[in-house]
Amino acid sequence: MADVWTPTTVRLHPLACRRDRDEWIVGRMATGRFVALPEAGKRVIELLQEGLTVPDVGVRLRQETGEDVDVPEFVTALMDLEFVAEADGHPVPAAPPKPPPLARLRPHHVRWTLHPALPLMAGALVATALFLVATRPELALDFRTLLWTSHGSLVLALHAAAGWTLLYVHELAHLLTARATGVPGRIELGTRLQFLVLQTDISGIELAPRRHRLTAYLAGIAVNLTTFALAVLGAAAVTPGTLPHRVLLAVALTALLPLPFQLMVFMRTDLYFVLQDLTGCRDLYGEGVTYAAYVGRRLLRRTHRPGSPAGDPSALLPRHERRAVRVYTVVLVVGTAACLGFLAAITLPADLTLLSGAVSALGPGRPVSATLDAAAVLVFLGGLHVLWAVTWVRNRRRRRER
Repeated sequence: MADVWTPTTVRLHPLACRRDRDEWIVGRMATGRFVALPEAGKRVIELLQEGLTVPDVGVRLRQETGEDVDVPEFVTALMDLEFVAEADGHPVPAAPPKPPPLARLRPHHVRWTLHPALPLMAGALVATALFLVATRPELALDFRTLLWTSHGSLVLALHAAAGWTLLYVHELAHLLTARATGVPGRIELGTRLQFLVLQTDISGIELAPRRHRLTAYLAGIAVNLTTFALAVLGAAAVTPGTLPHRVLLAVALTALLPLPFQLMVFMRTDLYFVLQDLTGCRDLYGEGVTYAAYVGRRLLRRTHRPGSPAGDPSALLPRHERRAVRVYTVVLVVGTAACLGFLAAITLPADLTLLSGAVSALGPGRPVSATLDAAAVLVFLGGLHVLWAVTWVRNRRRRRER
């Protein structure tokens, strides 16, 4: 077997880092790739940045710690992560980082999104709106609030326009608060089980202080709640029963409708990242999936005997992470089973019935109205499923490459 070439001298790309308990989070903001390193790994990077050669770094670490560190292997790992710009004086080939969206938007332009007074102002607005809804009957919200007119097409149009606008602004809030910390951020389509979602990749936010991280995670929910509050306050300021009053209340309720979805932390929603941060876990979802697979194999008697510490992947985690992962695994399994059960029992049968009916309606001799209706079903419903499949394959390929 041929030896793996390891350079003698390297120059690293600009890297950012932050201490996290007993480890260091280190990464390259331009590519969004980050790793957790022990103190020795962080020290290797410091010595390489000082200009020491790879052999000299090994000697220095042996002098400082009395232990041998495989620096060549570590440097090879840094090259795989695309942290190395030059090796032995030659540029290391790598795909250029993708330019961030809204590239002209600099951190100082949106620094105000991290001001501590902002959540206090939003909280005051929401509290006032809730008080008005609870005390003024004309501001009560129920299903009839969405039916603000007898014209069903207008009801659907307003719901779609307000819903999609709020969805984009929700994700834009994540991007802006992340950008304020220096993280580029990127809005893209994603999948959560059977759901097609709009999501914001804010890889690198791990390097920000905790208050800034939580602000970035909760910014979208804050947008929905603030929109609800402003719409209620607007409705309170106009004559009850008028068109503006009904429309504003419909917008207020539309802003609240996506929030229960955020409680589904088994699908890595905004609140999932808050939970992961507060529990101090590196990858709560990934560790939960691994632990669930281990428990499943043990129940099927395909792994080590019960009680064998070698078979339990959570046994290698720190105590605080181990407890969090085991509790989260229960939520993950139950929630995923419930969603997939709903998909199998309700969503798929309904969609297949609509699609098969649409295909049948396209036969010869059918009325034009039936043909147009069938074509609309195939385009919108079929297109949605195709878009979900394409997005799922694309994101899975990206994760595998990373």
